[in-house]
Amino acid sequence: MKTPLVIFGAGDIAQLAHYYFSHDSDYEVVAFCVDAAYLSATNFCGLPVVSFDVVAEQYPPDSHAFFVALSYTKLNAVRKEKYTLAKEKGYRLASYVSSRATVLNDGRIGDNCFILENNVIQPFVTIGDNVTLWSGNHIGHHSTIQGHCFLASHIVVSGGVEIGERCFIGVNATLRDHIAVGPLCVIGAGALMLGDAAAEGVYVSEATPRSAVPSSRLRKI
Repeated sequence: MKTPLVIFGAGDIAQLAHYYFSHDSDYEVVAFCVDAAYLSATNFCGLPVVSFDVVAEQYPPDSHAFFVALSYTKLNAVRKEKYTLAKEKGYRLASYVSSRATVLNDGRIGDNCFILENNVIQPFVTIGDNVTLWSGNHIGHHSTIQGHCFLASHIVVSGGVEIGERCFIGVNATLRDHIAVGPLCVIGAGALMLGDAAAEGVYVSEATPRSAVPSSRLRKI
């Protein structure tokens, strides 16, 4: 019998969480909830939407699990806040780990994690609570990702890397082995990290400039 699950959120990530949990987990999504100020509809994905203020009354923590389906807004602070409030209500926070991910770290994954398909998590990796790993990342051996981080897609985290709390790492970023990334860092798409990053650092790779030659003048293409 599947465990009933309530999802916080009613946007794209909540819809994705509903899909993944419904198709590839031991949970059954039974409802969504949002803050009262954002309760603009009573139905989402064919299920009820209730206010977070009353969710524990209608879907008690002793019989329902909970998942916070939010993005990296305010450098993951909003997702961390809702995670903390859900735990204070007494909920057990569920994690989704895709059956199509390669997970070799003996279950060292925290709660409220969202780990999508084609991630490779090597042995001796530790992943904290409330961490999102979008699809297709490589997390190298003996690395640690602390709580409330968001990693986009196709990131390479080499072996022995330490990533602090509430970091955001963009698509196609590369982190060399045995470096430390402090908390609250933003590492942009395509960035190459070859050394430590102090807390609150921002690392943005330059965008490819447009060529002076228009596509209509290209040859052999």
